[in-house]
Amino acid sequence: MTETFGAEFLARWLAAVAGSVDREADRLTELDAAIGDADHGANLKRGFAAVAETLAKEPPGTPGAVLTTAGRQLISTVGGASGPLYGTLLRSAGKALGDEERVGRERLAEAFGAGVEAVARLGGAQVGDKTMLDALVPAAEALRESFAAARAAAEEGALATVPLRARKGRASYLGERSVGHQDPGATSSALLFAALADTAAGEGEEG
Repeated sequence: MTETFGAEFLARWLAAVAGSVDREADRLTELDAAIGDADHGANLKRGFAAVAETLAKEPPGTPGAVLTTAGRQLISTVGGASGPLYGTLLRSAGKALGDEERVGRERLAEAFGAGVEAVARLGGAQVGDKTMLDALVPAAEALRESFAAARAAAEEGALATVPLRARKGRASYLGERSVGHQDPGATSSALLFAALADTAAGEGEEG
């Protein structure tokens, strides 16, 4: 029997993301200081804290509603590029899930795939441009296999940004000087999938 997940699972995941971003905020900001505006950690910390608070106060009833609520909150709370991008990821994934009360892992993978496509359209980027997509695209694809595979794919994708030259966003202005630095957006994207794998493991769902 395939395990399915309800709204409470997605809310727990986003609370775990908020905790992870809080712990890693300084590291994210250090990465962003090298090739960006040095605000990625602080912005995401504020945004996901607001998401966790909103979901705790008024828990939505479906997985899709959890994601769309979180997406709207990020867009309204976080400045810079990361708010609209992460907000679009979650909101588009939520819309893809519709009103289903429970979803399986493969359905989640489809929804995240839709979210990733929306992020690519919004940012005009693709894999290899040294952006969050370098972690998001392989993670969403690997989620069809397992939560653990998605985590590993996201982390590998983030590491793979180090030798790349940035072609989108603020980092692209640096040209060759962007080479040798890990992309902060790909790094924070990997945190999302690490938290998802941890949350699933806590449910007893390894696959």
